[in-house]
Amino acid sequence: MGMERTKPSTTAIIVVDVQEKLVPAMPAAQMDDLRRAARILLGAAAELGAPVLCSEQYPQGLGPTDEAIAAELQALEVSPLAKNTFSCCMDPAFLDALKATGADAAVVLGLEAHICVFQTVRDLCARGMRVDVAIDGVASRRDDHRQAGLGLCEKAGANLTTAETVLFDWMVQSGTETFRKLSRLVR
Repeated sequence: MGMERTKPSTTAIIVVDVQEKLVPAMPAAQMDDLRRAARILLGAAAELGAPVLCSEQYPQGLGPTDEAIAAELQALEVSPLAKNTFSCCMDPAFLDALKATGADAAVVLGLEAHICVFQTVRDLCARGMRVDVAIDGVASRRDDHRQAGLGLCEKAGANLTTAETVLFDWMVQSGTETFRKLSRLVR
């Protein structure tokens, strides 16, 4: 639970509740950043073998995952897990799926920073996982709620980072075929 380098093979990318009926309530700039962060992280997962999980909060009411992110998930053959709990970790199906990945670390992004993201991050940290929160990959309806959520994630033990930081940390060096392929994600 420190600042050591994570390995893609044992770090789960967790996309929390980025659903079509929540998205319009978010500030447009935050959603643009979130979609970009998701594209970077899911692209890195595809190339480097990081497991990916996605949750949907009460999909009957909040709808499916945002179309742009759903397309990325579909390419990875990842199906969202429905839940009714705010924390993903309070849902047995999510915990089973997380355990099956063998991950000992997680990178979390999604909605909303002060509710489902925070509660999930807190519970992952309490389980002893190294947790990074992509600050460019989280949103809340109000910026003060987003800032409070990020602060709570950090107090819970998570590292605040960016999608690009994770990507370049996983790539380790430039000049490789992997670097040439993945560096395109940040342009």
